[in-house]
Order: sequence, then structure tokens, then C-alpha cells
Amino acid sequence: MAQKTKSSGRYTPPKPKSAKRSPLWVPAVMGTALLTGVAVIVINYLGLLPGNAENRYLFLGLVLVVFGFSLAANYK
Repeated sequence: MAQKTKSSGRYTPPKPKSAKRSPLWVPAVMGTALLTGVAVIVINYLGLLPGNAENRYLFLGLVLVVFGFSLAANYK
């Protein structure tokens, strides 16, 4: 005797066969931007960059971190 499967009554569409995925370079650039941004900020605070602790280094580090997070938000 065969068992009947119970249907929930909801329609679940199948996943498209051509589901878009991010290229392989996206996580590489994302990780590099995040790590480089944090490194620039830390090295600036340690005083190892030329010049006094300048805001342009902090801005560069912040831009790199934000760029890394924007890539992470769009990564599929």
C-alpha cells in the first residue's frame, strides 16, 4: 500500500537554474580592502606612517573599510 504525501497548499517556486553568483574576485577584493583599511588605521595610530597622525590616512582606511563592507553586502 503506497502512502500519500500531504501537500501544504502553498506554492514554492523552483530555484532558477541560472542563479546569479558573484565572481571569485569579489571576496578576494572584499577581504583585501577590509584588512588593508584596518591595517592603515592601526599603523597610523602607532605612528609608523610618514608625517604626524594625519587625517588623510584615517580617511583612506575608512574608505577602504566602507568599500569592503559594500562588497560584502552585495556578495551572493
